Amino acid sequence: MNRIFFRFFVLVMLSITAATFVIYFAFSRLFGDPLEDIARRQAAAQIFLLEQYVDQAPPDEWLVRLNNVRIVSDVRYDLVPLADARQALPAGRRALLDRGELVLDPAARSFYRRVDLEGERYIGSHEEVLRAQNLPVDVKQALIMEALRYVIVAVALLVPIALWSRSHWQGLQSLSRVADAFGSGKLTARAQMKPSASIYPLAERINHMADRIEDLLEAQKSLLHSVSHELRTPIARLEFGLELLDARAKDPDLSKRIRGMEGDLRELNSLVNELLDMSKLDSARKLQLEPTALAEVLRECTGMLPPSPHALDCAFGDELGELELDRRLLARAVCNLLRNAQKYAAGRILLSATRSAGGVEITVDDDGPGIPEEERDKIFEPFYRLDRSRDRATGGFGLGLSIARKAVALHGGSLRADSSPLGGARFVITLPA
Repeated sequence: MNRIFFRFFVLVMLSITAATFVIYFAFSRLFGDPLEDIARRQAAAQIFLLEQYVDQAPPDEWLVRLNNVRIVSDVRYDLVPLADARQALPAGRRALLDRGELVLDPAARSFYRRVDLEGERYIGSHEEVLRAQNLPVDVKQALIMEALRYVIVAVALLVPIALWSRSHWQGLQSLSRVADAFGSGKLTARAQMKPSASIYPLAERINHMADRIEDLLEAQKSLLHSVSHELRTPIARLEFGLELLDARAKDPDLSKRIRGMEGDLRELNSLVNELLDMSKLDSARKLQLEPTALAEVLRECTGMLPPSPHALDCAFGDELGELELDRRLLARAVCNLLRNAQKYAAGRILLSATRSAGGVEITVDDDGPGIPEEERDKIFEPFYRLDRSRDRATGGFGLGLSIARKAVALHGGSLRADSSPLGGARFVITLPA
């Protein structure tokens, strides 16, 4: 947020600077160089003496009056050849000199003017130029004054802009905090602003959007939970009915079909249980945190796995220490990852864990086919599977990894998929210490 207003401030300052240069060049083109006007005002006394005292003299007293001015003034007056004066001036000012106008050179603190265009003052005067040097011209001070003037204007503009931006900045900071809270799962977070606030309409729209999202998610959770609960009753009835039917059936083919149907019901029952677990994780709940030995939890997970032909190696020790965590929930996440590894491993599974100052990292590796890089985020979505089959040979409904990620997220950690040194997939749980 600070970056936005810093860029805005820089943009305003650049705009003021650009406007300063535009104003300077525009005024220079339309009304002449402002620096020359300042220098002309500073040298007004010397110009006045020349135009009102020396120029008004009769032809035979002109040089006398010029010498009188030399005596009483600190300015040095001398006559120079016209060619030398033209060479000292820029090309754009030479035409003014040729017309007999007074030409200032503020940088050299001097001015030039032709003595007489017609040669009436004295012989040869039309080829000479009067040069005044050491004029009381201080361009540096003039520049400082001009810069100070523009600084005052810039400050006068920036003060109301800063006050206006401050209210926007505070409002956007408030909206940012609401967005962070809402994104972290606090669906009741709303922006509280006065109707007079400049971004009040935006806050109202965000609140309306949050209301709709909360309603939709609550409806989805309620539907999922209700449907899962309601499905348990007909499933139980079907299981009971199939048991009765199997007890009375005398046909071996019919008994085989009944056992297949019972397997389908068990699969459906497992799906309902996982959906209920998902709904519990999605709903607002407090973790049952308690100091727990992490190594002990991981050993329990290895003991809860179903029999498998794959070798399971463990690489962790008691130095992992204790963590404040929900023992049952974390065990569920680790077990889901281990079962997933059993499903896809070729022959070896490795469960390892390390602890550092920043936190704990639990890793599950297998030597299976691995996970394509473009699908490593998608596999945590509910019902997403790399193999699209839904038979009991492969098992699963695409909910195990999603449940594991939600369980880890409730602990403030993260779960990601990567490639394993064993050649297959690697799942990494990161928990804060």
